[in-house]
Amino acid sequence: MYTVHMERECGCFQRSEFESQKSFENQQDAYNYANIAAEIMSEDFCGKHIFVAQKIDGNDFVIRMTDNPHGGSCGTGSSTSSCSTGSCGCN
Repeated sequence: MYTVHMERECGCFQRSEFESQKSFENQQDAYNYANIAAEIMSEDFCGKHIFVAQKIDGNDFVIRMTDNPHGGSCGTGSSTSSCSTGSCGCN
């Protein structure tokens, strides 16, 4: 079994239909899902974050989230919101 999970969840992710963890029978399906989900999130969410899929130990993939230096506000109404302060709605 192969698993894809979110490293952290921003407000846009929490409002989306994506699941924080999803399992697959084979590695190729997990790899494809992780990369496509990361690309969709980076393109369709507010722009405050950039999402990158990465293979980690064993059969796991993680979708990592980092601040986008040219990004929006992640639904907080403030362009000064930050993941480091928790004001962007990240968990």
